Amino acid sequence: MRVAVISDIHGNLHALEAVLQAVDHEPPDELWCLGDLVGYGARPNECCAVVRERADLCLVGNHDLVALGGNNVDLGEFNPEAAAAARWTRSALSEESRAFLESLEPAAEREGVELFHASPRDPVWEYVLTVEAALAGLQVSSAPVVLVGHSHVPLAISLRDGELAGDHAPAGTDRELAEGRWLLNPGSVGQPRDGDPRAAWLLLDLDERRASFRREEYPVEETQSEIREEGLPDALATRLASGI
Repeated sequence: MRVAVISDIHGNLHALEAVLQAVDHEPPDELWCLGDLVGYGARPNECCAVVRERADLCLVGNHDLVALGGNNVDLGEFNPEAAAAARWTRSALSEESRAFLESLEPAAEREGVELFHASPRDPVWEYVLTVEAALAGLQVSSAPVVLVGHSHVPLAISLRDGELAGDHAPAGTDRELAEGRWLLNPGSVGQPRDGDPRAAWLLLDLDERRASFRREEYPVEETQSEIREEGLPDALATRLASGI
């Protein structure tokens, strides 16, 4: 089975549309989303609607949870820009979007794959950005392939015979997954943070045991204009141009 894996859309409809157009050229058997459909960006309802229609599996992320309010996630956990965007998103969410996000969980399993929004140790909050976090995550999981999002940085890290290897997976990275266990992060669709502003996604071939990291151009300036038109913090728009 071939699967397109996406994550961290963050209300960026233009980036999502660009990725899905590329996905449709493959096309895979399924589409999986690792969460954070909303937050930061100005098109949360449209992104929820598209993912609800297209994804065969979808997780909930920390930004989705804080947008739902209640006892899900405390706004105090966010920096000021993220908190401001979360407050705006709470007010902007439609009933349909809210119901969809409320139906989701932060972790899931498929044959040979474990999926987490953040990490196996903490599916909502932990960032896997260090060797220690990657090793810990692989040690508390058991599937041959572990998928995580949340950090907005694409990763391909393997554990073979007790040895950890791998790191950042920039555009064009291809990995054979036949040996060892793997922790993979597809990167972010809507707000990349690895210095590449293009929308990120992962094509995963579970039969051939291969992972291919992809990037797609999208009209960044249109997303920036939408963020500014809604009065969201300008930093959330500015950073999109440089992918940081």
